[in-house]
Amino acid sequence: MAAEADTDSLSPREVGDALPKARRAITRQTIDAYRAASGDNNPLHYDDEFAATTQFGGVIAHGMLTLALVAEMMTRSYGRDWLSSGNLRVRFRGAAYPGDVLEATGAVAKREFTVTGLIVTCNVEVRSAHNDQRIITGSASVTLSPSTQGESGE
Repeated sequence: MAAEADTDSLSPREVGDALPKARRAITRQTIDAYRAASGDNNPLHYDDEFAATTQFGGVIAHGMLTLALVAEMMTRSYGRDWLSSGNLRVRFRGAAYPGDVLEATGAVAKREFTVTGLIVTCNVEVRSAHNDQRIITGSASVTLSPSTQGESGE
């Protein structure tokens, strides 16, 4: 299933601006496709019997699969600037299970003008829409190029 997202024509750049949310359903097919693409064949991600014996109690999605939702949200917010200068600092706080619907949210927390340009830092998180459990928390920063700084560039 493709992720759903709100879209905004201007990059969020002022402190307090919300990022457009990104939402994705986690299915066994999504997990299997990620496993095939990544080569991460840990049985925790596909073997029900094995996964039941772990602290998670069942098959879970790959952490990087859940983190991709943050990257998608940042790409939609900052485009090429995110792809060329994006930086993540996150903590994995929970697991995503097949059947979960995850939602990535964020907001601009800081703006800093440097010699390389305007650096925008956002607080980001991923939560399960079913039980509101935090899956990922952290921050994402991006350096805006002069062409995308617009009128807020100094």
